[in-house]
Amino acid sequence: MLRTHRIPLLLAGLAALVWFVLFASLGVAKPAAQWKLLDIASESSIALMAFAWLLVVLSSRPAGRTTALLAGGLAGLMLGAWADVLDEFFVIAKGLYWNHVLESGTTLMGMAVLSCGLLYWRREQLMVTDHLQKRERLFRDHRAFDPLTQLADADYLREQLRIEYERGAPDCSLLMLDIDNFHLINRDYGQREGDRLLQAVTHMLLLNLRSSDLLCRYAGDRFAVLVPHTDADAARALADHLRRAVASLRHHAQRSGQPIQVSVRYAARSVDADPRQLLKELNRALERRMSSLAPADERSAHAARQA
Repeated sequence: MLRTHRIPLLLAGLAALVWFVLFASLGVAKPAAQWKLLDIASESSIALMAFAWLLVVLSSRPAGRTTALLAGGLAGLMLGAWADVLDEFFVIAKGLYWNHVLESGTTLMGMAVLSCGLLYWRREQLMVTDHLQKRERLFRDHRAFDPLTQLADADYLREQLRIEYERGAPDCSLLMLDIDNFHLINRDYGQREGDRLLQAVTHMLLLNLRSSDLLCRYAGDRFAVLVPHTDADAARALADHLRRAVASLRHHAQRSGQPIQVSVRYAARSVDADPRQLLKELNRALERRMSSLAPADERSAHAARQA
């Protein structure tokens, strides 16, 4: 990861070198008897720790605004502390204030930039926390994840449907979504690209669901969403919102970079029937929609198989 941040590291190193050249060329070296070892040790440790934190940030985050702000703030703190260290070794003539600007100015600027970076980082963490809370129902029961999407499987969905049905919870609905012509994507781009697409669709769905909603990978390219406190009309509206969200996904093949258009079809209804019957009806509804959306040659082949 550090390789992608070579320029910021080079700039920080170059600035530290410029600081040293300024103090060495415009100042007078202090004799060793005037060195204050405790001050040197404390100020050096601050500079080293700021540099270490800078390396941690750059080695663990991708490039972006938040990373730039965090790194820039830490670099400012490091350079301010480095100027304090150099001030212990060189005497600057009275009446000159550039050394104070380097010491205090870069430190204050670093604190301000770092504070902005922490605000953006906090916003990121809130989004991540919300994302994880949407899986809380799964975490709480310690169920195994689907290794590809990290979602619950069909068995877990059936168990949750049974619980909701027996509880007689009002306004609980189930959505089923299926990726259109997913087998063609696997055929044209390969299974690995199909797996990447499933992961992208999973993230898009999670971002558009509430923390109380349960998203499962029902089978293959089919997803199910259990939405409590949602009637049938609201469930259909949510399903259509998810359809539009997935349609807005800009997915590109990893090797060729070619854009892949993604769309889903859906079915939705209230959890007011036996779970097995409910799942059967929703799957049939999706199959009917698949037949109406399939290309003409595939519909002909499907009709021939049915005959």
